[in-house]
Amino acid sequence: MTTEQPPEEQPPEEQPPEEQPPEEQPHERGAPVGRRVVLGTLGLGALGLVAAPALQSGLESFLGGAAGKDPTGLTGLLPNGGGFRYYSVTSSVPRKDESDYRLTIDGLVDRPASYTLDELRALPQTRMVRDVQCVTGWRVPDTPFEGVRLSRLLDAAGVRPSAGAIRFTCFDGAYTESLTLDQARRADVLVALRMRDKDLSHSHGGPVRLYVAPMYFYKSAKWLSGITVTEKVRAGYWEERGYDVDAWVGRSNGRDDEPTS
Repeated sequence: MTTEQPPEEQPPEEQPPEEQPPEEQPHERGAPVGRRVVLGTLGLGALGLVAAPALQSGLESFLGGAAGKDPTGLTGLLPNGGGFRYYSVTSSVPRKDESDYRLTIDGLVDRPASYTLDELRALPQTRMVRDVQCVTGWRVPDTPFEGVRLSRLLDAAGVRPSAGAIRFTCFDGAYTESLTLDQARRADVLVALRMRDKDLSHSHGGPVRLYVAPMYFYKSAKWLSGITVTEKVRAGYWEERGYDVDAWVGRSNGRDDEPTS
């Protein structure tokens, strides 16, 4: 950030050096963390910088799981082999899979829909490789994402002429985001099912997340559960706390990062 002051809370996915961006720093506080726990956790983070790839992968999984149970946000400060940091705006997030995941599309549409995970996987998939840029400064280069173009889902639902924006809700029960209708119809905006050629893990916002390639990562909402077509844009979770609604990488939030798309 330059002259603009960031929100009082630091952003979130699961975002590295993740999802939802700020992927979100918890606003609920837990019990204080003991000094030994802090030093031990920092030691694990340092180990991940020099460990073999297999050990780095294990460390990443450990940190992702720990972050989901860490309302202090401490684990989000640590580097890991994947380059991402893990964040959530809630103290815990339920897990979803093929048995209980649903993505609803409603609002100003002619054909409201509800998709299971298998139904989303059966649709034509688009794969993109882009840099991921967090508004807090870290960047992960050449990150593959794969999923269904949001425009395809909107076309299938039949967007009404009065529509002008999309609101996204998440099954963590707190995070929200939005795009204008024109932004949502871009070819580089996905309802993502895979990242780095693997199914999206829970820590990275799985099983389904939004991926908005040309914008800062807080626009790419993790744990996506609802797509509602509306008349006007409504500020999302982090925008209500000071971040720009139009979050183009390098052209918003007082930053001059290289574009990602």
